[in-house]
Amino acid sequence: MAVTDGIQVLNQGVGYGIVVGIGAFFALLMLAITYLQNRYTSYSTKQAEEFNTASRSVKPGLIAAGIVSSWTWSATLLTSSTFAYSYGICGPMWYGAMGTWQILLFALIAIKIKANAPGAHTFPEIILSRHGKVAHLIYLFYGWATNMLVGACLVLGGSQVVGALSGVNVYAACFLIPLVVAAYVIAGGLRSTFIADYTHTAILFAAIFAFGFSIYATDSDVGSPSKFYDLLIEASAKMPIAGNHKGSYLTFKSNDGLIFAIDLFVAGFSTVWLDQAYWQRAIASRPETSVKAYIFGGMAWYGIPFGFATAMGLGCAALTGNVKFPTYPNPLSTAQNGAGLSSPATAIALLGKGGAGLMLLLLFMAVTSSTSAELIAVSSLLTFDVYKTYIKPKATSTELVRISHYGIIIYAVVLASFCCILNAASINLTWLLTVLGIIVGGASISVGLILLWDRMSTLAAIISPWIGFFAGLTAWFVVTKLRSGVISVATTGDATNAVAGNITSWGTGAICSVIISFIAPGKWEATDEEAIKRRDKINGIAPGGTGMITPPATDQEAGMEKLAMNSDEKTAPGPNAGTEPPSDPAPDTIVPTGNAIVDFLEVSHIQPMSGPELKRATRLAYSFNILFLVVAILFVPFLLFGGEWIFSRRFFIGWCVVSFIWVWCSMCICVIWPVVESWGTIWMIAKGIVKDSSGKKSKAVAESEAVEST
Repeated sequence: MAVTDGIQVLNQGVGYGIVVGIGAFFALLMLAITYLQNRYTSYSTKQAEEFNTASRSVKPGLIAAGIVSSWTWSATLLTSSTFAYSYGICGPMWYGAMGTWQILLFALIAIKIKANAPGAHTFPEIILSRHGKVAHLIYLFYGWATNMLVGACLVLGGSQVVGALSGVNVYAACFLIPLVVAAYVIAGGLRSTFIADYTHTAILFAAIFAFGFSIYATDSDVGSPSKFYDLLIEASAKMPIAGNHKGSYLTFKSNDGLIFAIDLFVAGFSTVWLDQAYWQRAIASRPETSVKAYIFGGMAWYGIPFGFATAMGLGCAALTGNVKFPTYPNPLSTAQNGAGLSSPATAIALLGKGGAGLMLLLLFMAVTSSTSAELIAVSSLLTFDVYKTYIKPKATSTELVRISHYGIIIYAVVLASFCCILNAASINLTWLLTVLGIIVGGASISVGLILLWDRMSTLAAIISPWIGFFAGLTAWFVVTKLRSGVISVATTGDATNAVAGNITSWGTGAICSVIISFIAPGKWEATDEEAIKRRDKINGIAPGGTGMITPPATDQEAGMEKLAMNSDEKTAPGPNAGTEPPSDPAPDTIVPTGNAIVDFLEVSHIQPMSGPELKRATRLAYSFNILFLVVAILFVPFLLFGGEWIFSRRFFIGWCVVSFIWVWCSMCICVIWPVVESWGTIWMIAKGIVKDSSGKKSKAVAESEAVEST
């Protein structure tokens, strides 16, 4: 059976219309929003700080929505449903729990960024300041490798499903998706990706609700959790799952499901801790709310795979015997399941061509929002860690923005080409997600320890990732050869074969980081006298290391000094300029990174988190992580796993209700909260538009034009 058999229910016009048409709509929307931002607020996308870090002023609701959007890959919707279909009811919870914990753990890194490196643009910058250029280049490579693999998961997975549903050429889709997204990212920078993320997420939740209400309330063949339960009992009898207790879809006792959870655990660490997109959100957030944003973002994201895959992944099993199922009377083939077509098949069975179109729209929203985060992340690495560090350290803000634009285009083209190569090699989304941790997992714990553990040594930072990588690669190939007899795409993508490589790569990298740090504890710090003086000035240390130097009189004065030095740039005095005294200090063209080797540093308003605030945030992050680990990863799943229970009707109904309520809570966090917290800015822009239309200039516009004409 071909991958497209029974699944291709839309014509190519619909597929190209969604990919190109909606992509063009979002490009125009972002151009309009960027114009409004530049005209009616004090933030300008002509500034490198605004383009790459959103002036470090984004509020927690929008950060949470951005986290949810960037972590909602095509895999979140497709692979979570695949594993629900493959392993039963445990699949959605394992997927949600393992993915969420990485985000919650990243809150600890967000604290350290705000406390120790508040001016950083990228995570390799921090590594450069602590461990030198060799370590910087190594983690820059791993950052790029992670972005390529994550981007491939997004674009390749999306392109293959678009092709399966509508007949669009997969190679064409691999190029169209990243290039369309690149258009609006270039227009508006990081803040535009947050706004696009918000819009995408709102549409995404609307589509999820449409499918959820269909399967739980309105569909003539399912229509209720009770009927859903009966259909899953029938499916367990007709298509038992090997490795599950009694072959049931309604049990947590799934050996293969547990193996998959371990693969996902390692992949999650790699794709969050080594992905500049997540560091960028921590950098863009306000110091006092960064932890709260990651906690709310993590819990909101949990609801998407948990709620969506419970309905659509299990729905695929429940509807397989229905005449409306696209491959009736056959179940999905292994290739179709591996390509992530379980949820699209359910959508077709529920709503016909309309369901396929809605699924295509849902998938496009997920792919483009995540891809936008990857584009701006890679452009930041190219801008600050290559151009600014090694090519032109004295680059101006305008030059940095231009390089960021070039970086976005370069990554979009390279990513598209990479996805075409993978598709030609018959590699699909499930394979990529399964083996991702083997390739970059060795560096995932090391990069976290550099910030979280003061004793992490330079030698450990440099060699631990490579030891983990080669050990993981060896374990992966040896186990594959021993278990399957041959090394091929199919056998290397087997979850059991891959788990050996994933655990070895991740675990070896982590263990070596600790052991080598004790054996060789030294750090290769800068010895240049002028570099040390600049670093001491940033940290407020008087020459000679005795006492504190006198800081600038006010942050606003520092901003005015910077404006005088850069009269051709638009320097933003704060989000409320022209209406009331600015609540946020002025973002400067050049800000401190904590890097004493590269001179990004002149005058800065950016201050680290205060001691009491740091302690409160740290306690909150540790408490929430421990609670989530105990309840959501250890107690509930392993209690259900060890009990070998098959869900009763009442328990299953309750499970479905909880999963759907969680989706509603996620929607409130990602859709309603950002509007409430940003209402003041929205109102300010609305008043500016009204005054412009009446021929009067708002005070903010007048001041903005005055700055530009200086």
